[in-house]
Amino acid sequence: MTFRLRLLVVMLLVVVVSQLVTGGALLRAISQDALEKGNRDLGVGLRVLEQVLDERGRFLQGNVEILANDFGFKSAVATRDTGTLQSVLANHGDRAGADMVLLGDLDGTLLASSHHPQGTAMPFPTLWEQARETGAAVEVVIQEGKPYEFVLLPVRAPNLIGWVGMGFKIDQALASEIHALTRLDISFITHRNSSDGPGHRVSSREDLDAAALQRLTAELDSGRFLQTSAFTEDDRYLTRAQLLQSDAGNQTYAVVQASRSSLLGAYRDLQWQLGGVIAVILLLTAALAAWSARSMSRPLSVLADAARNIGRGQNLKSVDVTPHGEIGLLAGTLLSMQEDIRQREQSLLHQSRHDRLTGLPNRSSAQDDIEVLIRQQTRFSLLRMEILDFRRINDTFGYALGDRVLITLAQRLRDLPSPVRNAYRLGTDEFLLVVDVSACDDRWVESLLAGLSQPIDLNGSPIHPDLLVGEANYPDHGNDVNLLLRRADIALHAASARHQSHQRYLEGQDEEHLRQLTLIRDLQSAVTCDQLHMVYQPKIDARSGEVVEFEALMRWQHPSLGFIPPDEFITLAERSGNIRPLSRWMFNAVCSQLAAWQRQGQRLSVAINLSAADLGDADLVDLLLNHLRHHGLQADQLALEITESAVMEDATLASHSLNRLRQAGLTISVDDFGTGYSSLAQLKRLPVGELKIDKSFILQLDSEDDDATIVRSTIEMGHSLGLRIVAEGVENAASAGLLKEYGCDFLQGYWIARPLPADSVIEWLGGNNPFPLSAIRHAK
Repeated sequence: MTFRLRLLVVMLLVVVVSQLVTGGALLRAISQDALEKGNRDLGVGLRVLEQVLDERGRFLQGNVEILANDFGFKSAVATRDTGTLQSVLANHGDRAGADMVLLGDLDGTLLASSHHPQGTAMPFPTLWEQARETGAAVEVVIQEGKPYEFVLLPVRAPNLIGWVGMGFKIDQALASEIHALTRLDISFITHRNSSDGPGHRVSSREDLDAAALQRLTAELDSGRFLQTSAFTEDDRYLTRAQLLQSDAGNQTYAVVQASRSSLLGAYRDLQWQLGGVIAVILLLTAALAAWSARSMSRPLSVLADAARNIGRGQNLKSVDVTPHGEIGLLAGTLLSMQEDIRQREQSLLHQSRHDRLTGLPNRSSAQDDIEVLIRQQTRFSLLRMEILDFRRINDTFGYALGDRVLITLAQRLRDLPSPVRNAYRLGTDEFLLVVDVSACDDRWVESLLAGLSQPIDLNGSPIHPDLLVGEANYPDHGNDVNLLLRRADIALHAASARHQSHQRYLEGQDEEHLRQLTLIRDLQSAVTCDQLHMVYQPKIDARSGEVVEFEALMRWQHPSLGFIPPDEFITLAERSGNIRPLSRWMFNAVCSQLAAWQRQGQRLSVAINLSAADLGDADLVDLLLNHLRHHGLQADQLALEITESAVMEDATLASHSLNRLRQAGLTISVDDFGTGYSSLAQLKRLPVGELKIDKSFILQLDSEDDDATIVRSTIEMGHSLGLRIVAEGVENAASAGLLKEYGCDFLQGYWIARPLPADSVIEWLGGNNPFPLSAIRHAK
């Protein structure tokens, strides 16, 4: 569709829509006014009905009062002369034009009736109750499914001796009378609340056939007219219903209707007139739109072509339109926009390929550049760098100063001379160098790191950014960009694990990395699939040989990799954030086992190991105490072993949790003492009752004088602070003898017993409690 045609169609559509909206609004207003007038007429018809019923009720009441006051009638009532009563009722009813008459005694039993057997109960209990309460009643009642307007009055002589009533049918005659007064169609419908068949229906409409009656009945069945007065409309009539009578079995409605066709006759004539006006306006508009479109289409078509060419990337020098007016302004704007788009594209391209903070190329740029080098088969090396403990720099100095470290380091990387080809920022604290050598010389890397680690001044505080480097070489370590980057990352992690500043990728490290990923992935299933179990290593008193407690140690039997050393999977669990599920499983397993031993008559104590993540868990204390209560254990049956590094990671939080546990009666012990960076003075502030000297100082205690000096000094210092001392890693009698001589309180190690399965503990205790210390030789 051409621009000219589109413009013409748009202009016509605007006019058509506006005319249709205007005409539709006008016609709708007229239609609504006609329907509202019809609705008002329906209301008038119902009010006329009410007046006619009231007039008939007053007429009927007057006739009933005449009968009730007749002396002869009162005498017949008093003597219970049923024959006379029946005759008087019939004659008086005929004179009054009543369709139903009845007489009842004081108890509501019929003495005579035109429609009911003598001696039966009053047929209209609601009417009778109202008459007894108010002295008279005029209501619509149902007799044999037909509605009657009925009057019930007392007969007094002078006391109350009975009740007399008369009623007129609400029938076709009444409907015709209302129709003659209001010119409205009226129907009286008695609706039954049961499945006994349809109720009674009369109507002034000659065309109220079975289908129309069925539709009105359906409206009643749906509950639409269950209110006192309701209004509805269908495709032929406006309808309004008035509830005349309602009891447990029936409802009687007066339904008035007005024909929609007669109400909307003037509306249809106006529709044709308005249609003709709209057609004339459309013809005039079409002619005007065609002329306007023809005069405007050419310059706009030129501008549209120019815009499309700019969108395709063409560089336009000018646009062939008049330079004056709005068209000329639009042409100049297009040319200006062309230049803005070019500059913005260059800026977006630069931002998409460079780090916003440091200005270095980003990971996407690195991948593209490395792919180019691989296609050119140019030998190169990748040095993947990470700032050691960068998080601590942010935590200590704040993120703004941490950003200054990154910016300064990026500038140093950018200024590196050949053979460095380019530098990139890969992540928060990770960088990448592409070096034009097949493999980096160790001394060159050492010199590179020394230059990059020069102090950075942060508001008077010099910071030495220590860097770790992982190296991968092309083509020796792969010919794919993602493989090279991954292997450089593996080498970087290896450098971190081995506490080295530089590590080149070695064959087999992929398998080690995949093994670690597999173990981290399977840690969750290890807990849920019963792959974990606990073993228990005894701890004895160094003087008496009595077993004082057991240390619980976790073991993992992987379904495909077999036995996984605890040092390996515990470290991976802490690093990946999966240590808490393991700890919670351990709490339950150990407490369950203690309870099981207790049922066997052995009240034992067990020490469990806590990680830094456990100490940082706000629910730790409540969790442990709930386990003890659940299994019926005492607090002294559970001891906690924590490492120096775990305590020092968040000393405040650790101190709070440990104090609560100590107050609850649990024993706190510091494990692997001597391998961390804390001191006895720091530990003095914590609720620690016991120190475990790391086994690295015990294994060669009988042959290494330095180890002996350290152990003896630690025992003496610990005792001076009121702490008990445990030596782990006791593997021979000579070491045990030295420890006993130094005053060590408790011993633990393979010389005493290897870690025992839970079902072997009781048997082992039977032969080794107290443990025989006769094999200990005195130190020379």
